[in-house]
Amino acid sequence: MPTAAPLRVVVADDERPARSFLLSLLRSYDDVVVVGEAGSGDEAVRLIERERPDLALLDLQMPELDGLDVVRTVARDLLPLVAFVTAYDEYAVQAFELNAVDYLLKPVEPVRLRRTIERAHDRLDRADARSADAAAVVRAAAQAGAAQAAAGGGWLRRIPVRKKDDVHIIPVDRIASIEAEGETLHLTTHQLEKHTLHLPLRDLEARLDPQRFLRLSRSTLVRTDAITKVSPGSGGTFVVTLANGQTLGVSRIRSRALRDTLLKL
Repeated sequence: MPTAAPLRVVVADDERPARSFLLSLLRSYDDVVVVGEAGSGDEAVRLIERERPDLALLDLQMPELDGLDVVRTVARDLLPLVAFVTAYDEYAVQAFELNAVDYLLKPVEPVRLRRTIERAHDRLDRADARSADAAAVVRAAAQAGAAQAAAGGGWLRRIPVRKKDDVHIIPVDRIASIEAEGETLHLTTHQLEKHTLHLPLRDLEARLDPQRFLRLSRSTLVRTDAITKVSPGSGGTFVVTLANGQTLGVSRIRSRALRDTLLKL
């Protein structure tokens, strides 16, 4: 049964036929208002923050920024409910277990899309659904993507970071170090460029190639080939120097691991 207020929806998919098909179905519903469409993840971020929809239907396989990147990039207080749309079912179990609104396989069946809309209505009818459930969806998306990437070897190659109203795409190969301050990550490139990302360090680490990135402590990751010198510290620890001039401490536990790996011929 339609709710008193129509559901405001945006659609993001880089494939025009798939996007047009979804839009056609959505516009046939009396309880839905389509407030925008996007052909890329970058467009989707701007659209969501401008229109503030109730629900975003996001393709998981968009170039540059995929569906998971979109939900990590959108300002936290502007996040809508999210349903993922994809031609592959490899993320489905994690998405459902972690409380995503829905997970639609292409080609999308009208009956399944209708069920997604009803689920979104139900979420929004609950007390504080916009704040509590939307945050849960974002955490679910990030964790599902990280787990799947680690299992399948699909390591992250680019990281989207915000600077004011723009989204900058930073190649992972340019990153020398990542330092965590709570859930705020400070990324430093080989050229000493500074970038900020809001994500738990463990979630980002799970999507980075462990052969290329080394954990120095609970709050620090470095690119292994950026290390140019290892010096003794206090209490059996080490201090590493990077090619860009950064010096970073290594915890006692990680110092033992460093000694057994990087410092062995």
